[in-house]
Amino acid sequence: MSATAARLVGEQYYRVTLPLAGAVNHMKAAIFTSVPYQGPAPRGMWPVPSESFSSDVAERSVAASLEQFELADQLGFDWVTLAEHHFAPMSLTPNPMVMAGALTQRVKRARIALLGANIPILNPVRVAEEFAMLDTLTGGRVVAGMLRGTSNEYVTYAVNPAESRDRFEEALQLIVRAWTEPQPFGWQGRYFEYRTISIWPKPVQKPYPPIYMSGSSPESGEFAARHRLSLGFAFTTVPLASKAVRYYREQARGCGWEPTPDDVLYRLAVHVADSDAAAHDDLIAAGLTQHRGGLSTANPALDNAAARAGYYGRDQDNQRGRLQVHDFAERIQLGQLLVGSPSTVLDQIRTIQEELGAGILDLIFQPVGRDKTLKSIELFGTQVLPRMQQL
Repeated sequence: MSATAARLVGEQYYRVTLPLAGAVNHMKAAIFTSVPYQGPAPRGMWPVPSESFSSDVAERSVAASLEQFELADQLGFDWVTLAEHHFAPMSLTPNPMVMAGALTQRVKRARIALLGANIPILNPVRVAEEFAMLDTLTGGRVVAGMLRGTSNEYVTYAVNPAESRDRFEEALQLIVRAWTEPQPFGWQGRYFEYRTISIWPKPVQKPYPPIYMSGSSPESGEFAARHRLSLGFAFTTVPLASKAVRYYREQARGCGWEPTPDDVLYRLAVHVADSDAAAHDDLIAAGLTQHRGGLSTANPALDNAAARAGYYGRDQDNQRGRLQVHDFAERIQLGQLLVGSPSTVLDQIRTIQEELGAGILDLIFQPVGRDKTLKSIELFGTQVLPRMQQL
C-alpha cells in the first residue's frame, strides 16, 4: 500500500504515489501519545497555570512516552505519531519537531508522523525546513501532517481564528513550493511575505513527504480532494468520520482520482488485556470510562469566540458536537474506544474498517499504569497487529 502526497506546480497539485518504508498491502497501526504530564495539575481549564509544574515529573513523562514509542517500533507498528498543543499539561510537545528529532535516534523502522504542525499560526518556511531536516535524519520516514489546530491555539500566538482556513491554504502552498523549487524565490502573499527562500536541506522523499490534513469539516474534504491530499480524523466518532470520508471520496472522484485506504487515518483510544473483563476493570480503576472533551472545550469562551469567527466552517454543530462527553458503552459503540482481549479488539477493528475504510488506525494506549500500558502495547503488537494487517 502507498501513502499519497501532492506537488505544487504553479497553483496546481498533481498526485504522487510515495512508497512507505517496508510497505506491503495491509492495514496499518500507528501509536500516538500527546506526551502528557504525568503529575498533578489543574484540569478542566485552558490555559493551565504552570505553578504546579515539576521538571522532574516532566522528564519522567517524556521518558515514558519515548519508552512506548520504542516498544511499538520494535513490535512492528507502522507509524509513531505526535501532535502540537500549547499551554496545557495534556501535551508536553508545543513543538513536536523537537520530540521528533529525539525519535529519529530511537525509532529505527516506523514512520514518524507529525499530526501535526499547526501551520496557520507558525512560520511556514521554518516548518518546511524542519520537516526537511527530519526527513533527512530518518532517511525518508517522515509524514507531514498539516493542521489548523484546535480553536484555542489561535490565542497562543495571537492569530485571528477567522483567518484560519485562508492562512492554512497559503501556508501549505508556500511549504510545498519551498520543498520543490530549485531556485531561490520570493513570496508576497496575503499573510506571509519573504524576500527570498531557498531551503537546505530538501526532503529525502521526492517530491516531498506524504501530507495529511484534518478531514472533519466539508471544507477540509473539498480542499483535500482538489489537491489530492490525505485525511486524518481525531476525537470524533465513526458515524461522523464515515460521513466525512464518503464526502471526501465523492469530491475526489469529481476531481478525477480515487483515494486509497492509506489516504484515511482514524485516531482512537485502545486498551488490550488478557480478557475483556480485565481490560474493562483496568479502565474503570484508572477512571478512564468517559471520553473527555478536547482542549478547545476547556475554555468555552474561547471556543465560542472561534466558532463565531467561522473556525468550524459550515458544519459547525457536528464539528463542536464531536467533542462531547460519552460514557463507556457509547465510546465503544461510536468507535472511539477499542477495549478487550486481543480477539475482541480485532473484531472491533474489523467493524471500524468495514464502516470507515481507513487504512491507518492511530492508537492512543490508555494510561492505566506503566506496566499495564506497556503490556497493552505488547499484546496489540504480538496478537492483534499480525491479524489486523490481513484485513
